[in-house]
Amino acid sequence: MKQKIIEKIEIPEGVSCSYENGILKCQKSGAETSREIKEPKIKIKIEGQEIILEAKKGNKSDFRLIKTYAAHIRNLFWGLSKKFTYILEICHVHFPVTLKVENDVLTINNFLGEKTPRHAEIIPNVHVEIKGSKIIVSSSDKEAAGQTAANFEKATKIRSRDRRIFQDGIFLVEKPGREI
Repeated sequence: MKQKIIEKIEIPEGVSCSYENGILKCQKSGAETSREIKEPKIKIKIEGQEIILEAKKGNKSDFRLIKTYAAHIRNLFWGLSKKFTYILEICHVHFPVTLKVENDVLTINNFLGEKTPRHAEIIPNVHVEIKGSKIIVSSSDKEAAGQTAANFEKATKIRSRDRRIFQDGIFLVEKPGREI
C-alpha cells in the first residue's frame, strides 16, 4: 500500500487565506488573488499559517498534481508582494505601427500597411503601459499577465509571407524572474 502525500505551504506574514467552494483566496493589504482548485483527488486545509495539500493514494499522478498546485499557490503569494511583469517590444521594418489602449482592447494600427486595425484582448486586472517601442504588461495574476502578452504577440502573427523579409510584430523580450 502506498503512503499518502502531504505538502505543507507556509503562508507569508501579513497574508490571509480562505478556501471555500473550490476557490482559494489570498489577501494582503488591499490586494487580492484567487485560484480555482477543484480536484477530487486532493484535499485542501488551512491550519494556522499553513496550507496543507493532501492526497490519499500517493501515486505519481497525485504527486504531480500536489506539486503543480503548490507552485500555483506560491505564485499567488508572489503576486501579492510583487507584480508579474512582461516586457514586449514593437518591431517594424516596413511601416510604422501605432498602438492605442482602449478599455480592454489593444488596437494596432498600420501593421504592415493594413488599412483595418488589428485588436488584442487585455485580460481584466492587467495593467498595460506603452512607452515608445516597449509594452509593459503587469498584474498580480501570473496567468492573466502571460495570456495578455501572448494575445499581443498572436495579434501580430504574420501568415502567408516570408518571415525573413517581413520581420514586423510584437515580441516578448522579458519574462518575470528571468530575461529571454
